[in-house]
Amino acid sequence: MRNGFDVIVVGVGAMGSAACYQLAARGASVLGLEQFGIPNTLGSSHGESRMLRLCYFEHPDYVPLLQRACDLWARLEHDSARKLLHTTGGIYMGRPDSEFISGTLRSAVQHRLAHESLDHAQLAHRFGQFNLPKDFVGVYEPGAGLLLPERVISAHAELAMRRGAVLHGQEPVRDWQAGDDGVVVHTDRATYHADHLVVSGGAWSSRLLGDLGVELVVTRQIVGWVWPKRPELFELGALPIWAIDNPRRGRPGLLYGFPILPGSLGLKLAYHFPGEPTTPDTIDRQALPPDEDDFRPALGRFIPHADGPLLSMHVCMYTNTPDSHFIIDRHPAHDRVTLACGFSGHGFKFASVIGEALADLALTGRTDLPIEFLGLGRFG
Repeated sequence: MRNGFDVIVVGVGAMGSAACYQLAARGASVLGLEQFGIPNTLGSSHGESRMLRLCYFEHPDYVPLLQRACDLWARLEHDSARKLLHTTGGIYMGRPDSEFISGTLRSAVQHRLAHESLDHAQLAHRFGQFNLPKDFVGVYEPGAGLLLPERVISAHAELAMRRGAVLHGQEPVRDWQAGDDGVVVHTDRATYHADHLVVSGGAWSSRLLGDLGVELVVTRQIVGWVWPKRPELFELGALPIWAIDNPRRGRPGLLYGFPILPGSLGLKLAYHFPGEPTTPDTIDRQALPPDEDDFRPALGRFIPHADGPLLSMHVCMYTNTPDSHFIIDRHPAHDRVTLACGFSGHGFKFASVIGEALADLALTGRTDLPIEFLGLGRFG
């Protein structure tokens, strides 16, 4: 068994599979280690669909990264000869003074992104699926869409292996050490050596990375599928991706969802708001009847034509930073270790470009991508 590599990537989910692909494409020898299957349903990168939007209310600084991510998603579709992305448009709804709507418009205007502002009457005319309060407005983004997460991870992983990467599923990392001459990674199967280590451990990042001086809070999140009363209104081609401002407990939150995809049963929706704190090893992965309360009241209020029988619920996890922004940086105590964590429930759409950034940092120690605002230094 080969034990020496240029780079070892720990965690072959959304970010780790993209990093393996980028590294292998540059000719680096790569080992990817994943504690579960590749892909799997035990982390934060499953569930059939993930949003891709550029009018980013979270912060305008994300937009250049998203623009590069879109280029890379198109390239991945071409290279893998797989359908990975549906451009559906996106409709974002809320009160004009809400953080969601004002932030969406701020990013759209600052970066000159294609968008339309819709008043309540225009919303009702164009998107009759929704029943919205009179003071709600909308922002429509024609270039938005959705990614297919399991296919994306499989495509990144397969292309990485076809370019020489070695990927091991079902092989948890027990510990690692880094020194001036490289890194050593221990699993139950073997000990591996490399020049550099990339850690993209998702909800297990705190255990893998040690003390970063930043608290990462893992929360339990519910995703549901329902059968609409009028399914023809919610199919791919009839419905864009969508999100509705819906604060709870005095904090911002969004009800969001996707059109019904071919081969998928029901309308997928969820509530974007940190759920109950948990740990990745103790989380209750069984969806229970009370979990439906996460989305059912808002579904009845805002989308009555979709308020039909529950078909399924899945449990996933957010790994939340204190400010809900990502962390992409070198480990503060080890120059040979690069990390990507804390994606706070909105990171998947960035996976392609984060893989590129991680490869840059691992191989050259720097990147031209604008990721400075995501560094550990912002936490002091």
